[in-house]
Amino acid sequence: MPKTEVESFQLDHTKVKAPYVRLITEENGPKGDAITNFDLRLVQPNENAIPTAGLHTIEHLLAGLLRDRMDGVIDCSPFGCRTGFHLIMWGEHTTTEVARALKSSLEEIANVVKWEDVPGTDITSCGNYRDHSLFSAKEWSKKILDEGISDKPFERHVI
Repeated sequence: MPKTEVESFQLDHTKVKAPYVRLITEENGPKGDAITNFDLRLVQPNENAIPTAGLHTIEHLLAGLLRDRMDGVIDCSPFGCRTGFHLIMWGEHTTTEVARALKSSLEEIANVVKWEDVPGTDITSCGNYRDHSLFSAKEWSKKILDEGISDKPFERHVI
């Protein structure tokens, strides 16, 4: 059994109010480089989960869309529970800055993106290329936007 406590397992998932952006941690490397980890929670934990095909397509799109909107993006990876993503970044960033970039990215997914715009969806560029759904990605993006993205995880402070 692991002895290290993982922050996200200490979070009371019944108290958060998704969709939101939450700063999980900010750490400094041995050379002083700051790395931030954000919780991009798109749906309410234990009440909903985005189906894998839609989440997979959102993941592929956010990989580029967030990088287009913010400097320092290292990785955006889905949670196993399918309620959102980890966003790992170089430097110090605010939850408001990240929430605005996420909102803008989801607006593009919901309203602009066509299938040919989705990167990495063939056998050579994706490890599970058959498991994508742009329809699902668009519908979930619309639902999340309709609910409003907060930059505060424990209250509704929609940006």
